[in-house]
Amino acid sequence: MIFSETIIKWYNKNKRELPWRNTVNPYKIWISEIILQQTKVVQGLPYYNRFISEFPTVTDLANATEDEVLNLWQGLGYYSRARNLHYTAKKIRDDHNSFFPSDFNSIKDLKGVGDYTASAISSFCFKLPHAVLDGNVSRVLSRYLSIETPIDSTEGKKLFKKTAQDLLDKKNPDTHNQAIMEFGALMCTPKSPNCDECPLNNSCQSYETELVSILPIKSKKLNVVDKYFNYLIITSNGNTFIEKRGEGIWQSLYQFPLIEGEVNVEDLDKNDQWRELFLDQKNDITYISKEIRHKLSHRLIHTNFIHVNMRNFNNKNYLKISWEELDNYPFPTLIDKYIKSVKIK
Repeated sequence: MIFSETIIKWYNKNKRELPWRNTVNPYKIWISEIILQQTKVVQGLPYYNRFISEFPTVTDLANATEDEVLNLWQGLGYYSRARNLHYTAKKIRDDHNSFFPSDFNSIKDLKGVGDYTASAISSFCFKLPHAVLDGNVSRVLSRYLSIETPIDSTEGKKLFKKTAQDLLDKKNPDTHNQAIMEFGALMCTPKSPNCDECPLNNSCQSYETELVSILPIKSKKLNVVDKYFNYLIITSNGNTFIEKRGEGIWQSLYQFPLIEGEVNVEDLDKNDQWRELFLDQKNDITYISKEIRHKLSHRLIHTNFIHVNMRNFNNKNYLKISWEELDNYPFPTLIDKYIKSVKIK
């Protein structure tokens, strides 16, 4: 148990004071864990505070509208997390009488909750002996034990999960799990880990070797796909027009009318999507933005915002609102930043 004792001792001296570490309320732990998926603590902390302030209980979250939840989530990305939060809150309200499940399998059965999140909630809140395995933990284990099996392979996932479970302090799973994650976040960092001051360097099998810089190993390379979005900011009689997106990574968020695909912005009147939208009605293109590139983990979105002025634009597929009302609707960060950068009367 030298490994566990060492990291717990380090953790008690070096841990960051974070609000979700001062509670065993599974609702609050759940909110923090979902927010911190794909999100760094420094970015996620203000979102956590706002969520708990706005929705202090699972019932409050369940009773909110989807737009209210997405509006609060705006800017965090990976919006399926927010939709799953809302769905699961309603499920807990309706099927569990607003009591959060307290056993590992029931927690894992919740939508949007995988093995890692179920292990975190069950160990932090109920001291159940389930080891967490996230990127920080995998990095610490791969370096400490010099494991060269790719962490994203089927074999690697099984091996790292078993290793994490074998090293877990079964009597103190909550503190152990917090400690190893914090150790990976602050000490055994992806780049420039502080090996010379690491309390595990005497037993670390990768210390003073080149393996430290290349572990953990990933076998899969991410293919980035180019996407082309042309948003039409239509102004007509003091109003603009938006729609709720029905699918994709930005499902249930709002957007301006969209022409998707590579287009010649100087020759739009010949584009089929443009012609279908305006039905040959007279319009005046007042401004075309420079191309904005928005990089996601697996997509590079090339975007133009095209400002169009019309005397009368009526299309039942779009919601007609004033420019000032845009603040009331959740948008992807790409669009939200543009909205805040321009002024339209």
